[in-house]
Amino acid sequence: MSWPRIGATDWAIAGAVATVLLATGFTVAEPPTVLAPLGYALLIAGGLVLAAHRTNPVPVLTASGLCVLGYHACGFDVAAVPFLVAVYATVRAGHRMIAAAGSVVMVVVLPFAMLAAHGEWTVGEAFSRARDTLQLAWLVAAAAAGEALRQAERRADEAERTREETARRRADEERLHIARELHDSLTHQISVIKVQAEAAVHVAQKRGEKVPESLLAIREAGRHAARDLRATLEVLRDDDTTPRQGLDDVPELVHRARATDLAATLTIDGQRRELPAAVDRTVYRIVQESLTNTSRHAGATTARIRIDYRPDTLVVQVEDDGNAEPGSPPVHGVGLLGMRERVTALGGQLRAAPRAEGGFSVRAEIPVESA
Repeated sequence: MSWPRIGATDWAIAGAVATVLLATGFTVAEPPTVLAPLGYALLIAGGLVLAAHRTNPVPVLTASGLCVLGYHACGFDVAAVPFLVAVYATVRAGHRMIAAAGSVVMVVVLPFAMLAAHGEWTVGEAFSRARDTLQLAWLVAAAAAGEALRQAERRADEAERTREETARRRADEERLHIARELHDSLTHQISVIKVQAEAAVHVAQKRGEKVPESLLAIREAGRHAARDLRATLEVLRDDDTTPRQGLDDVPELVHRARATDLAATLTIDGQRRELPAAVDRTVYRIVQESLTNTSRHAGATTARIRIDYRPDTLVVQVEDDGNAEPGSPPVHGVGLLGMRERVTALGGQLRAAPRAEGGFSVRAEIPVESA
């Protein structure tokens, strides 16, 4: 039994029941017999065992039943209060069949325990006395009370769980609403500021002019703002109920690509080590988007994925033999833009361009330490 989990209130109730049983035993006891000390001990034990009725109801049902049978066999015709309490606790814990079986056994065995103490009784008289002692109506009432309280607790738990789920759903909806508002109102404006600042710096450097410090500050502020905004949107859109794909899921991407008749291969070099969660997810997204573009647009038959663990950098490269020709400008779609934003937000660089020998190449270098 888990005695350390029993509270002071449980011990107080058990002590009170034991005291009442003992006092009743003194009033109903016949002239002392050899079994009298054992009977008194069983009266006390029958009460004290109820201290564990919440933590271990089934063992308490067995122990209290044995105590009741024991002190009746010793000649103490005391009400079976411990067993009634144990039946209530067992049904409340959800063990209805066990409580019913225990009650049947008690109804059948108790008359014979009385016959052992009162040999002059007939079997019919023993069963009549047992019925009065056990009080079948109280036995049914105890089981009914336990079941009623169990159902009430179950409904209360379901109501609480429903409230929590509703609150969580509303919080998720509000979080996604905020993310959409931030994305729609700020992302475009910050992107414009960053692009204009980058262009101004590039033009000034190309002309050999000195770039104003204020312009450099604007460019850096735009970069930081874009990175911070993306990180904030990632947090707001994060959903703990959906699995997060990472580098460990890349082989599954390769397997699915092969199912589309694309001869995809995966090579991992360097010492494998734990990656920050953001880097782990970014690697997966780069490979996923690259393979998607290869399958849909490149007309390629082969694709090579290479992941290289370097001391302070992770390099991800995806190459195909598609129809992209050297010198042809890459099509900067939404997928490629998303990859670039993810890598840039982590302080890395991404290069996406046609290969000299034909086909297309996506190469990302992500600083692991700074991530």
